[in-house]
Amino acid sequence: QVQLVESGGGLVQAGGSLRLSCAASGRTFSNYVMGWFRQAPGKEREFVAAIRWNDGNTYYANSVKGRFTISRDNAKNTVYLQMNSLKPEDTAEYYCAADRKTTVQSMGARRGSDMDYWGKGTLVTVSS
Repeated sequence: QVQLVESGGGLVQAGGSLRLSCAASGRTFSNYVMGWFRQAPGKEREFVAAIRWNDGNTYYANSVKGRFTISRDNAKNTVYLQMNSLKPEDTAEYYCAADRKTTVQSMGARRGSDMDYWGKGTLVTVSS
């Protein structure tokens, strides 16, 4: 059974940092693009960052570029999202996704229902 399990969310003050993890299991993800998305209360889900598992190529939304870093650990089958200089507007539920039919640049444009796998999310709250 394929699973993406997010962890690492929590409450942090503005300007602080958090590192989210997405533990992937149940299959080999070497041909996949892994991504982070977020959804704030009352808002649409938005793309945050993506990484191609086999070569580590990355892509970021403009809103997080320079503050967030996506990476992966092949040995642990885990994708990370290091979030620095957090702002209250970063408050959201953060979701991990995996898809093999996309590129890092186009993952954000794909419909959610077209993604191969989704995690259940982890909540990040940034206080001002």
